[in-house]
Amino acid sequence: MQLFPCPFCGDRDEREFHFAAEAGKSRPDTTGAVSDAEWATYLYAQRNDKGPVREVWVHLTCAELFVLERDSVTMAVLRATPLRQDPA
Repeated sequence: MQLFPCPFCGDRDEREFHFAAEAGKSRPDTTGAVSDAEWATYLYAQRNDKGPVREVWVHLTCAELFVLERDSVTMAVLRATPLRQDPA
């Protein structure tokens, strides 16, 4: 079992978390026409980098989203940063 650091709840079992998205991935501009290929790329294409990566995760217990920085090779967690700036 690995512990993930929730910025709101502290260290918790990794099974309480769910991957949401790559951090920094931009949604297509829907004010104009968006092709099926553009939507498919946005929804399904992943960078899958080796080494340090930034990802958006959600802690299912508190329902908060945060950026998790981890090493994709060793799975070592490097840092967790809340997405919202005014924690309750």
